[in-house]
Amino acid sequence: MDVLKLSFRKQKMMRTVLLSLTPIIIFSVYNYGLRVLLLLLVVTIAGTGTEYLWERHYKNKPSEAVFVTCVLYTMTLPASIPIWIALIGIIFGVIFGKMSFGGFGKNVFNPALVGRAFIYVNFPNPMTIAWNEAAKGFPVGFSTYLTAGIDAVSEATPMISFNYTGKIMNLSSMIWGNIPGAMGETCKILIILAAIYLIYTKTASLEIMLGCLIGFFAAASVMYYFYDGINPLYGMLMGGFLFGTVFMATDPVSAAKTKKGKWIFGMLIGLITVLIRALSLFNGGMMFAILMGNTFAPIIDHFVKEAESRKKSKVVAA
Repeated sequence: MDVLKLSFRKQKMMRTVLLSLTPIIIFSVYNYGLRVLLLLLVVTIAGTGTEYLWERHYKNKPSEAVFVTCVLYTMTLPASIPIWIALIGIIFGVIFGKMSFGGFGKNVFNPALVGRAFIYVNFPNPMTIAWNEAAKGFPVGFSTYLTAGIDAVSEATPMISFNYTGKIMNLSSMIWGNIPGAMGETCKILIILAAIYLIYTKTASLEIMLGCLIGFFAAASVMYYFYDGINPLYGMLMGGFLFGTVFMATDPVSAAKTKKGKWIFGMLIGLITVLIRALSLFNGGMMFAILMGNTFAPIIDHFVKEAESRKKSKVVAA
């Protein structure tokens, strides 16, 4: 049998990311039901199959990074998303966010977010309206297919609730995550623990994470005091900001590479997230902010390297 059919390009870093995502996946099942596992399974099969078929044409092996892409993509979706829409998104993301640039290590944009952005724009209703009620009590999600019917819009996410009613959801609920939202973004405790683990194992960039927090806090503080904004702390806990900061912005391929560039890259994402939330029609903003950051990452690195080169030249000349 062809060895290519059985093997992937080994990437230890990707396995570390998957390990950090495991508690978040388990909590997502508890929160929203066993349908989370079904979505994860079909998305992973479709995503890895797409990359396999593409790489097979060029006689290459698919990378283990595709598993991370599939899991991250799935975790950014609502539990009630129709399966066919989820499949369209991951196939689009793998092809146009990764493989069309040359495969692993060459993609300009985060492929999971490319796929999510595509279905977000083309299928807005299931991506912005159909939020399922989170589990109440044990073992709700582990014993049911979905914690609320697919057609049930049980309650609004914290972001939607604030934008349309001005009400702020209970802080403890947003921290522990028993709230409506995308499958992987609700439990902030698990996301923070994952961040600590990824930083400790040197898998994800501390500079990018801190840059995102600084950029967001600074911009949100200005909006809070001089515009009709929300307290920056509550803003960080709403939507997918923390999940995007830890798992998406830190993608080593599509993010800035230089140390100073990582700080700038992160702060840019935090700033853009606040601006999108405050001044656009979108309830969130982190997804588009990261994709914009991906666009500017090579330019940021270029100017950082150029500035450092000029500085060294002046030192030598002196």
